[in-house]
Amino acid sequence: MKKSVYKRILLKLSGEALAGAQGTGINTEVIKQIAKDIKVAHETGVEIGIVIGGGNIFRGIAASAQGMDRASSDYMGMLATCINSLALQDALEKENVPTRVQSAIEMAEIAEPYIRRRAVRHLEKGRIVIFGAGTGNPYFTTDTAASLRAMEINAEVLMKATKVDGIYDKDPTKHKDAKRYDKISYIEVLQQGLQVMDSTAISLCMDNKLPIMTFDLAKPGNILKAVQGESIGTIVH
Repeated sequence: MKKSVYKRILLKLSGEALAGAQGTGINTEVIKQIAKDIKVAHETGVEIGIVIGGGNIFRGIAASAQGMDRASSDYMGMLATCINSLALQDALEKENVPTRVQSAIEMAEIAEPYIRRRAVRHLEKGRIVIFGAGTGNPYFTTDTAASLRAMEINAEVLMKATKVDGIYDKDPTKHKDAKRYDKISYIEVLQQGLQVMDSTAISLCMDNKLPIMTFDLAKPGNILKAVQGESIGTIVH
């Protein structure tokens, strides 16, 4: 098998991706397929950290828009990411991939506390580390958490696996003439208001020169292609 072109990556999965066609909750078939894809990519020798969203279970921003206290709803969203993290850990370990979950909110019975040096040690030993509970702070999205963790573990690229095959100038599900970018700059993403990640996450990556790669998670084998350096989505640089 062709080796990975990266030594260490941070993979950001959206919570909605785990729900599959059902839209909410966790689809066991979908999560099994994701675990298989991650396993094959891991076998190329790349070290993988993962951040998962919680949108398939609970969206803090949506709840706060309906009148719930923003901080409380964000904490609920963080707990949703921990549920997804444990589900993915279970799926990966069934594929015989050693995995650790680290949570930014302390919950000793189910996950290690997030300790940067320990996370890096796990990665060096060939374990996959799943970072749960976002940044541990309200008002920050899991996109920002992914950018932050990528920086902290010295990842070479932030890979955002989503439901679309890259970044378009407008919504490809609504506009047939939407144009896909192969490469785009951070500034262009911010100026055009493209919904890749929130502006805090994009700015963080821009300040620290961390490239972002977005691609379609639903297509089996795409994570492997991404770590092998194939052009399958859009690169923000």
